[in-house]
Amino acid sequence: MEFTINALQQPVQSGFNAYSTAQEVIKGMDLTGKTVIITGGYAGIGLETTKVLISAGAQVIIPARDIEKARKNLSGIENFELEEMDLMNPSSIDAFAERFTASGKSLDLLINNAGIMWVPLRRDSRGFESQLATNYFGQFHLTAKLWPALKKANGARVISVSSYGHQMSPFDFEDPNFERRDYDTLSGYGQSKTACNLFAVALDERGKEFNIRAYSLHPGSVYGTDLGREEPIELFKQLGTHDENGNIKPEVEARLKTVPQGAATTIWCAVSPQLKEIGGVYCENCDIAEIDHGQIEHRFDEPATIRGVQSYSVDKKNAERLWKLSEEMLGFRFDA
Repeated sequence: MEFTINALQQPVQSGFNAYSTAQEVIKGMDLTGKTVIITGGYAGIGLETTKVLISAGAQVIIPARDIEKARKNLSGIENFELEEMDLMNPSSIDAFAERFTASGKSLDLLINNAGIMWVPLRRDSRGFESQLATNYFGQFHLTAKLWPALKKANGARVISVSSYGHQMSPFDFEDPNFERRDYDTLSGYGQSKTACNLFAVALDERGKEFNIRAYSLHPGSVYGTDLGREEPIELFKQLGTHDENGNIKPEVEARLKTVPQGAATTIWCAVSPQLKEIGGVYCENCDIAEIDHGQIEHRFDEPATIRGVQSYSVDKKNAERLWKLSEEMLGFRFDA
């Protein structure tokens, strides 16, 4: 199958790498006066992203589903605002976005960081599968409602934290909510992350005339987040990353990224001057990822090999098809 891919989907030799930290990437940057919204900015790599952006002078707003957990995790940090929002609840997204746009502020950075993984089949009130609802439809909805504030910034960036997991599944346009096929949690996760990548492609195409650029990214295989809190340990044993007792193998843990390294690509997409004239690309290891044509040997017990982007997830035709389907399923036009 032939895909229509952004010619800029290739590494730019950024000078950073898989071991760079978020603090190293942002060194020397002054974000004073910049306003950032980051979903899930109170846990895992999201929390690290929040800390680093604040350290550079940004004003950070964190919409959170679990306010008490967020307050606890953010204890001791200053210069942020905490707001209530649930990505699986459309009215909650609307209410948050309305409060922000009513403030009259421009929005310089929207970081769609929140996500879930390894969950059993769950559906929201609309019947949407929970990973698709949280990891993709929620960010599409939120970005649409914040679009006027993004345009006002004249130089905004929208960043979707995706995953290498997109390689587990293309987007199933015929049955996205597992109504007619057996549920597989990794397929559900994979298609939700493919959707994130396609969203960045279509969003960037629409945002360019307003000086808005969009990116998706794989943070890397990171140790110390709570993304796998519902993980079925048998799957990890099969992947070769955990021993018979369910403990991660020390040699695998040693090769995983730290949380500061995991947040680095988000920060690179947010601030890098190398991306000023580039958008709609999928990034990893603080650079633009290369297309995976089968030349990359992937081994889950060797995290450095978990890289590359599948053509189907950065294809312009798939991106436009998904945009239209998203408007139909969500019941509103994202008239960008």
